[in-house]
Amino acid sequence: MTERDKPVAQETPNRDLRDIAAIRAALAALPGPSAVAEAEARARDAVLTKPPGALGRLEELAVWYAGWRDDPRPRIELPQVLVFAGNHGVAARGVSAFPAEVTGQMVANFRAGGAAINQLAEMAGARLDVHALSLDRPTADFTQGPAMSEAEMVEAFRTGWSAVRPESDLLVAGEMGIGNTTSAAAIASALLGGDDWAGAGTGVDAAGLARKRETIAAGLAANPARSGLEVLAALGGRELAAMAGAIAAARMHRIPVVLDGFICSAAALTLWAERRDALDHAVAGHLSAEGAHGRMLEAMGKRPLLDLGLRLGEGSGAALALQILRGAVECHSGMATFAEAGVSDG
Repeated sequence: MTERDKPVAQETPNRDLRDIAAIRAALAALPGPSAVAEAEARARDAVLTKPPGALGRLEELAVWYAGWRDDPRPRIELPQVLVFAGNHGVAARGVSAFPAEVTGQMVANFRAGGAAINQLAEMAGARLDVHALSLDRPTADFTQGPAMSEAEMVEAFRTGWSAVRPESDLLVAGEMGIGNTTSAAAIASALLGGDDWAGAGTGVDAAGLARKRETIAAGLAANPARSGLEVLAALGGRELAAMAGAIAAARMHRIPVVLDGFICSAAALTLWAERRDALDHAVAGHLSAEGAHGRMLEAMGKRPLLDLGLRLGEGSGAALALQILRGAVECHSGMATFAEAGVSDG
């Protein structure tokens, strides 16, 4: 077995993530892509049976994916979709159009195969794993202090970290949690500044949106701006912390990630705030209908693959975008070269 034939997961050790300092140490040791595989993939792209650049962004996506998988002619065969669910204390403030018990009901729906993400994951040939995080124990109301203690945040982060299957070759992280657009907007405001991050979420009316904005302002006042991971604990939820853990673990295993919408991007933002290149292994799957999502992606330097007006969460937009990435990889790895096809290359 050559070095390139070895499973990528064997290259990265497990880490004892005891606290925020340990997570930071892990983030400081993030591996990068293979420059050799990227160069070989570009060389292959240059001799495929098409005019240079004819497949547009698909070509750069294929090279990006090849570099992270250390394989100039990769395939996507074992994608994984992770859905994390958590309950939020601020939901009691009327910031969502749905009651908090919907979180647990939707978890049951995921496990029964009845949600949109079930259909999209099946269509993509992806394994779907659902993790409910202490639904009987909502996070604290962050208008009164931190939503989670450091220990609670780290526990949720570790859940996400451990949920990533090392043999996976692509990861989608999704969520379910009534009130979590309020949490995501508060995180964005704390890390990027401004006070206009709140949107309609699941469909709140004008009074609900006003409550949302008041809640975010109170949360920021009660939790002065800090680092990305500290903001995650102060204003986030368990499902956001778990998504952050999964995204970070995927990087340690060199598994490319497709980010979902507003809430997933807020979880990723906390990693980006700790280290600006922490999301180099991730692409934005889609632009959510939640108005501020585009600004968040722009801040992180992410250009979405799709813009379909989606605002469901669950990983649904990213699971759909997975097919775009698979198309890029299949064209790159499956097409014949000019020499192989006996076609004149001009």
